[in-house]
Amino acid sequence: MAGKQESGKKSSRGPKRPGSASEVDARGPGLVVRDVRALIGAIEGTDVTEIEVEVGGVRVHLKRGSPPAQMVQMSAPVVMTAPPSHHFAPAMAPAPAASGGPEAQNGQITVDAPMVGTFYRAPSPDASPFVEDGHTIAEGQTICIIEAMKLMNEIKSEISGKVVRVLAENGQPVEYGQPLFLVEPAKG
Repeated sequence: MAGKQESGKKSSRGPKRPGSASEVDARGPGLVVRDVRALIGAIEGTDVTEIEVEVGGVRVHLKRGSPPAQMVQMSAPVVMTAPPSHHFAPAMAPAPAASGGPEAQNGQITVDAPMVGTFYRAPSPDASPFVEDGHTIAEGQTICIIEAMKLMNEIKSEISGKVVRVLAENGQPVEYGQPLFLVEPAKG
């Protein structure tokens, strides 16, 4: 038997021992399955990574591969919208008040979205909207909800006045700075 270990490992050559994995099977010269299994068992638990054996014209080359690399699969976050529930987080930031959007005229100002998310006019699908066109609002009053990352953020008004028009559609995505309401500020 000729044994060869590569990768700078020791090479062993020696006499055949009865009962060893390198012994030629009684059925004839060459390696048999039990010999190959014995070789595999012999290199398990060692730092030998490769071995080549030739016996009776049969050559076996065993090479231990590295363990399979763990696959890490990453995906983009999925944004799902759901109707608002009755659990609310405090607003991350109050709605910006003084904005002169394209629709603002005659002293009217827009209340803009303070974050990206889904705009809801009411606390639940079957509840009345927080505000309607023509409603009077007070500073600090909740005027809508923006759902962001599964948190319901109550948006509070920074101004007092009359809602001239609701500009955003219920249940639709809004962008940061997008006008939500057109408001005529209270005088005085």
